Amino acid sequence: MTRFGENKKAMVAMSGGVDSSVAAFLMLKEGFETIGVTMKLFDDDLLGKEIESSCCSLSDVEDARSVANRLGIKHYVFNFQDDFRSCVVDRFVDAYEKGLTPNPCIDCNRFIKFKRLMHRAHELEQDYVVTGHYVRSDVGANGRHLLMRGLDRSKDQSYVLYSLTQDELAHSIFPLGELTKEETREIAEAQGFLNARKKDSQDICFVPDGDYEEFIRSYTGKEYPEGEFVSVSGEVLGTHKGLISYTIGQRKGLGLALPEPLYVKEKDIEGNRVILARNDELYSKSAEVMDVNWIAVSELKNDLECTVKVRYSQSDHAARLIPLSATEVRVEFVEPERAITPGQAAVFYDGDIVIGGGTIR
Repeated sequence: MTRFGENKKAMVAMSGGVDSSVAAFLMLKEGFETIGVTMKLFDDDLLGKEIESSCCSLSDVEDARSVANRLGIKHYVFNFQDDFRSCVVDRFVDAYEKGLTPNPCIDCNRFIKFKRLMHRAHELEQDYVVTGHYVRSDVGANGRHLLMRGLDRSKDQSYVLYSLTQDELAHSIFPLGELTKEETREIAEAQGFLNARKKDSQDICFVPDGDYEEFIRSYTGKEYPEGEFVSVSGEVLGTHKGLISYTIGQRKGLGLALPEPLYVKEKDIEGNRVILARNDELYSKSAEVMDVNWIAVSELKNDLECTVKVRYSQSDHAARLIPLSATEVRVEFVEPERAITPGQAAVFYDGDIVIGGGTIR
């Protein structure tokens, strides 16, 4: 952490989990004047029923406070519920209604954990925002601040942080970037943290049961009309229960008796139809990406060979980026990709370095 110079005030985003707790400990160990903050993002009213096992529960706040007390640092709770609703939940629902498949964790990092929290850090005269993400940062030979994959590839979170700006990277620290998850837990146990073996949060925090359809219906109070399942040739195959119920590549849960396995290939918003296809018909060699945020470069002016990741849970694959505008590119893959999904992120890599990323159109 030598590149951070004499600026030694750090605000650690503490979720109550083991990662952010160890991040706070490591900052203290490095001699930073450290405070812990927990963001209150929503309560049970968001869903209309009690929400358990989320990253914003009362028990998580208490876990964060317990670790802060053990470390002897001040702990604050920030109420960002209005921002979270407008910047994350509403965007999530709006995207589904438009036939897209969003990743709200990216929006949460973009608009809340960094933009909003960075603003609060500035108000409190803190030099850095610190998180427990498994990523690394550095300064490149061209002077740009870089985002890189965490050394523990199984926990790398660079995909969901591609939207970080140069200013945000310059004022962020990621202490866990060179650790494995098990090493993090071992540090927590050695420090006597009560959350040393706490399970990682799963699914979307405000939809912990994974039932996105039910959440959207409950949140909006709307009824989404039934429509037709059709084949790629236009043959009517059955009736769907509303476009929000399906994602690209889905096979299970269609409720159809079919002579062969078929998957969701596309959603026709205007016609309120779900187009089904065979698995081999889900593959494509290109995609257009919009709202691109460049990290390693200021702009892409020429074609670029790199690797591209189009889903958080998959590996990146060889591709060529072709610039269409300052914030739009066409991605051409060397090998066809399965179920490229509008609304998801495409993130571009040069080895471990994140070149940039954007939203698949």
